[in-house]
Amino acid sequence: MNRDYYGILGVERDASDNEIKKAYRKLARKYHPDVNDTEEAAEKFSEISIAQEVLLDPEKRRIVDMGGDPMSQGGAGGHGGANFGGGLGDIFEAFFGQGAGGSRQPRSRVQPGNDALLRTQLTLEEAFTGIKKPVTIDTAVLCDRCEGTGSQSKAKAHTCDNCGGAGEVQQVQQSFLGNVLTTSTCPKCRGVGEIVPDPCEKCAGEGRVKARRDLTVNIPAGIADGMRVRMAGQGEVGHGGGPAGDLYVEVRIAPHEVFQRDGHDLHVQIDAPFTDAALGAKVHVEGLDGEAVAVEIPEGAQSGQRVIVHGEGMPLIQKDGRGDLIATIHVHTPVDLDHKARKLMEQLREHQSERAEVRVAGRQSNSFFGRFRNKFRR
Repeated sequence: MNRDYYGILGVERDASDNEIKKAYRKLARKYHPDVNDTEEAAEKFSEISIAQEVLLDPEKRRIVDMGGDPMSQGGAGGHGGANFGGGLGDIFEAFFGQGAGGSRQPRSRVQPGNDALLRTQLTLEEAFTGIKKPVTIDTAVLCDRCEGTGSQSKAKAHTCDNCGGAGEVQQVQQSFLGNVLTTSTCPKCRGVGEIVPDPCEKCAGEGRVKARRDLTVNIPAGIADGMRVRMAGQGEVGHGGGPAGDLYVEVRIAPHEVFQRDGHDLHVQIDAPFTDAALGAKVHVEGLDGEAVAVEIPEGAQSGQRVIVHGEGMPLIQKDGRGDLIATIHVHTPVDLDHKARKLMEQLREHQSERAEVRVAGRQSNSFFGRFRNKFRR
């Protein structure tokens, strides 16, 4: 099936050369490799480049208007095809020469730089409050001697005299089948179509050099482990002094001796003696900001029971509000009782008439602490 070259550029069949060039430039700004490095964009750019070449060539455009495809293997398509009267050598030349689709566009000497990734460790307190964190990065920076031009005298690059700016060279090779035309990257300009006349001694014409830089990263309050902070334009400078990529600083948060983090919530373990669990108590927990937070242990608290203090967790990142502080109670049974404590415990057991018993599913406990537990659950 023949390609619709007019449709590829979005022009009418009677479009002038200027209208064709204008449509091409509009699409090229969207799909050129310098601004869009996706595989789909590369295919689209190649497609519109071929369409412009065909429609600006009077002979090729005449073939298109007659219903053929000058870039296909059949040449004129439905109007009889090309005349291969010269033998196998001419057939190979038709397949591997200009009839095979034309030359590619030379890649730009000035390329955008890559993004960079750096990791830094914070304490949980730093993640809670936010911090201006100093970091050091080794990456490519603009050459200060040639200011990114790649030229010792800062002269502009000139068209490569080996490939004429095409970025590729062609050679005719003899074979038993005839002449075969091959295309390869220009070895002199390395495919960019331009030559720097006097390469900079410091960067060897690259327009960039390796350097170590000290930066300060603004870490927002509430940041979580594994999150990244983007610093636009602080990554690697591109070849030929191209625009720098971005720097991403990935945060790692060290374990804390008191708190465990779960999203925006903070978890803390509270060890409660038998008496505090039975009678209730208040425990003050020092928060990450140094302020004391009161945690109320309810009467009859059971081991594993959780107490939630709302709004005392981690800050919501770049928002108002905070998560919760969640305290898990662990009840400790007293050991190594002295004589007086043992007597008191014996009196308590006699007063309650409680004994250890086998738990039966669905049956409520009538024990002293069971009644406390049931009261709490209601």
